Amino acid sequence: MDTEVLIVGAGPVGLALACALLQHGVSVRVVDQAQGPATTSRANFVHARGSEVLDRLDALGGLPEESVRAMTITTYAGDRPMMRVRFGDPGLRTAAPPMVISQARVEARLRDRLAELGGRPEWNAGLVAADQDGSGVTAVLGDGRTVRAGWLVGCDGTGSTVRKLAGIGFPGVKVSERFLLVDARLDTTLDRSGTSGWVHPDGMIGLMPMPGDQWRLLAYDATFRDEKPGEEQIVERMRRILPERTGLPGIRLLDATWGSLFSVHRRLADTYRRGRILLAGDSAHVHAPFGGQGMLTGLGDAENLAWKLALVVGGGAGERLLDTYEAERRPLATQVLRGSTAVTKLNIAASPAGRFLRDRIMVPVFGLSWLQRWATYTTSQLWVSYRRGPLGGRGGRPRPGDRIPDVACERPDGTPTRLHAELRGHWAVLGGHDLFETARRRLGERVVHLRPASPLPDMLVRPDAHLACKGGPAEITRWLDGALA
Repeated sequence: MDTEVLIVGAGPVGLALACALLQHGVSVRVVDQAQGPATTSRANFVHARGSEVLDRLDALGGLPEESVRAMTITTYAGDRPMMRVRFGDPGLRTAAPPMVISQARVEARLRDRLAELGGRPEWNAGLVAADQDGSGVTAVLGDGRTVRAGWLVGCDGTGSTVRKLAGIGFPGVKVSERFLLVDARLDTTLDRSGTSGWVHPDGMIGLMPMPGDQWRLLAYDATFRDEKPGEEQIVERMRRILPERTGLPGIRLLDATWGSLFSVHRRLADTYRRGRILLAGDSAHVHAPFGGQGMLTGLGDAENLAWKLALVVGGGAGERLLDTYEAERRPLATQVLRGSTAVTKLNIAASPAGRFLRDRIMVPVFGLSWLQRWATYTTSQLWVSYRRGPLGGRGGRPRPGDRIPDVACERPDGTPTRLHAELRGHWAVLGGHDLFETARRRLGERVVHLRPASPLPDMLVRPDAHLACKGGPAEITRWLDGALA
């Protein structure tokens, strides 16, 4: 066996999965068909849940300091503000508030962390064939090399080669015509403390401040309906429509670092697993970019899969545990797809009924403070719970499957610490020494013993910060016997 897990795709999801598996002591190889790391921004928003995952990977680093805190979205009709939504920290003890930062910077930090753990991506190494049997997968790379791995995980995006080779369907629908996407410097006095968007008869346009002096420009535009323009054409089209649709006096697009064109699709893989082949991130689900849920959901996929795959690889659990990955994560993807599709249709509404709903009903409603707090909480994904999944449960809160906040704790020697900082590749027992010994007998050395600074029930916390179970040694034993069988 060349490696225990072969990961195809060196984007944020593949890199996060590789880091998490290495934290758990699992050997990995990461291959990608690209010539090297991407330099364009692509996704540019990391919500609080994404910050937590990066923190538990010890990969958050200085990203919060590099990011822009553009925590408002103001929508205009001409020069008239129609709606302002304020985002912020929902106060749930998380690693960082929402961050506006390019995907390229997130990937760079993950590559640094991967190197610290002894790994590195292999570039110019696309997957061309994969055959699995009862003990592993034989993968053939584009340069002719063959890699034998115990498991293969596709993190290779919407056109996933892994998904196609596994014969997994990817049904869905087209939600909208094309959007223009440009990163550029602007000549403008527009406030950089938030995102601004304009409703226009020819299509919406949005401007989001990026780190440095860059802006992200997004516009719904059907000009290139029947052709595939080059980057220069995309930038020139954006340069023309920018002053027309915003109505801002003197605004100019100075120079662009990236231009792209995309259509919004909604797709969801039929299954996340076929034998020893699994999918994560955009390989498994794709949706509209509104709300910044894509990279966020993919990072959650990676963390959820990592601890389960590590237990199976190490012989600590049966393969049935891997079925809980899809059972926990696919319902969330379904919910995200529905929400992002609804937002897309609202943003591009062209019919009188659609415009009335958006401009006369949604605009005043979104001015309510409680609804703005709800929007922050919803997009953060801090609400995600697996209590209804096969590893969840009932009872008083927190319930098995719920997220446990980053509570203050002490190690047995009295050293202060945080729960999430101790989870990095580990389970955590919050309770007495007998609970700790019970968990360690089944889970080995990857269990930490902590005392919460404030009173909490005795509990076993999963490596992804979700509650496994509450109670004494008998309850922990019962849960472990059932979950890891």
